[in-house]
Amino acid sequence: MNSHTTFLVFGPAATLRRMSGKMFKEHPPKFLYEHIKEENGLFVAVYEEYEKQINSSVTLTCIFESTAKHNKIILKKTGGRMGFRGSSLSEERNIEANVIDFILDFGKRFGLTVQEEQISDVPKEDDEDDI
Repeated sequence: MNSHTTFLVFGPAATLRRMSGKMFKEHPPKFLYEHIKEENGLFVAVYEEYEKQINSSVTLTCIFESTAKHNKIILKKTGGRMGFRGSSLSEERNIEANVIDFILDFGKRFGLTVQEEQISDVPKEDDEDDI
């Protein structure tokens, strides 16, 4: 099972550059670190939301790497409680769902190619043929 979600977004360089600014304006993070070198940018945003019903906070770390050819967005969700007595899944949309919807919607609206990268955390076993 993957512990993070990775999106690769391809398209025109001008549109890719606007994506990070638009995302952080529409969904402002609690903390934002920005490092820009030449035309490439690296942003680390931390979103935090408190779920009052289950008395826990959920943190979403978003690593946004922007280059002229593509944007790479890594989402890592931590915190919260699962499986404890009295906890229930909330019907409200969480920050992770909002950020993913923004990425997909922005890509569709501006004609970008959005790919979810599938990386397995389980190491591959060597194929051995028994004769």
